[in-house]
Amino acid sequence: MNLKVISRNVGVALLVSALFMLLSVMVSLIDGGDSALAPLLISFTITFIVGIFPFIFTRKNAQISLKDGFMIIFLSWLLSFIFGALPYALWGGPFTVINAWFESVSGFTTTGATILEDVEALPRSLIFWRASTHFIGGLGVVVFLLLIIPNTSPIRLRLTNMELSSLSRDDYRSRANKSVYIFASVFLGLGAVAFISYMLAGMNWFDAICHAFSVCATGGFSTRNLSIAAFNSPLISILTIVFMFLGSIHFGIIFMVLVGRTLRPLHNPILRFYAISLAVISFITALSLKFDGGDISWGKAFLDGTFQVVSYASTSGLAIADNADWPVLACFMLVLVSLICGCAGSTSGGLKTDRAMVLFKAIRMQIHKTLYPSTIFEVRLGRRILHDEEIYPQVLYIALYFLLVGLSAVVCMLVGDPNNHAILGSVASLSNVGPALGDIGSMGNYNAEPGVLKFIFSFDMFLGRVEIYPVFAVIAGVFNHKY
Repeated sequence: MNLKVISRNVGVALLVSALFMLLSVMVSLIDGGDSALAPLLISFTITFIVGIFPFIFTRKNAQISLKDGFMIIFLSWLLSFIFGALPYALWGGPFTVINAWFESVSGFTTTGATILEDVEALPRSLIFWRASTHFIGGLGVVVFLLLIIPNTSPIRLRLTNMELSSLSRDDYRSRANKSVYIFASVFLGLGAVAFISYMLAGMNWFDAICHAFSVCATGGFSTRNLSIAAFNSPLISILTIVFMFLGSIHFGIIFMVLVGRTLRPLHNPILRFYAISLAVISFITALSLKFDGGDISWGKAFLDGTFQVVSYASTSGLAIADNADWPVLACFMLVLVSLICGCAGSTSGGLKTDRAMVLFKAIRMQIHKTLYPSTIFEVRLGRRILHDEEIYPQVLYIALYFLLVGLSAVVCMLVGDPNNHAILGSVASLSNVGPALGDIGSMGNYNAEPGVLKFIFSFDMFLGRVEIYPVFAVIAGVFNHKY
């Protein structure tokens, strides 16, 4: 293991966090120096010193092994969580150590779950820092690193292949170097358009930029206790639906449509399946709200149903309605989309629609093979034929996902689950959705959960954000010297 190359690259990730802490300090100064000024200054100083330290005492080294790459990804995220919790912990209030950790992990993983019961009680600079963690985590702390490393560096190629999901690279094949810029340019462009749109729709600059950070990263942190519902604007709600959807589809599709000036990429079978699924589930949810949700108009039923379905499917977690009292069918629809979620190559979490399609087609192929054993069948995604070595890892990932949900829920129950949120909390955390149902639903929070459950849920968020394998690879490497 090359500690020098690991420390230098992890240092870059910390310097990115330090930069946004400094921007948060500027927000505090704009407000005349609010109560978070000192905590943010101290956090910036500590994070900057630790991040810059490896550049002073270690030489640049372009050699990187597979083990080094996984360790860089693992430590970049882990140390971002730790140093990102400093502003919360130093500010105090509701932020105990475990609460600060939970809020930091939720922000960087773009999960959007929170322990805060009154977001508006925070100083604006600390709210800006919360939103910034979504922006950093949505783009990815390692992607920030990749944007800095020269194109010719062997580190860049190896880290790209580790950080970007194989599913996202398969759909739109391009060189690893180019894929990073595609992802980053679409992400930044989406955030800029969201910011301008929110401003034109009536938000002030602060609300607009914080919600743009949140929506383009498909995170759920808002500046308001009532989330998007606080603005009481159908236009803002519809804009948010649009940006949540765009943030949850393959960024390569958006890039090809804009650069190629053609709608052909929209014929992608995965995108069609995802869009049609959302439309059908939104329709069912709206009908459930209309007929079983009390006195509600058709317009509100469809707006609330569509917004919450897209919010959960995209793993955004923003809200315009409280689902704590929703009918059982509507709640079931939200749990269903929380499992599959958006597309590979986006900022959304969960199993991904791509894997769901591969699983469905693999099951159909197996049924056909059982009925007609002498016939050759193929699994196709559009024009592409998937071979067994491509199908197997995706099916295995789905099995591993549900195994981890079960294990997480069992551990939560064993250590104490007074609010009966073990299963729903595990699903919402591992899928990076954030809100679930009931007290931890769209307008709820995780503050009442025991500290040990918050830690378990935060570990689930980490696993979901990096898609499980990098964490297990590092753990295996620690206990296996031949790795």
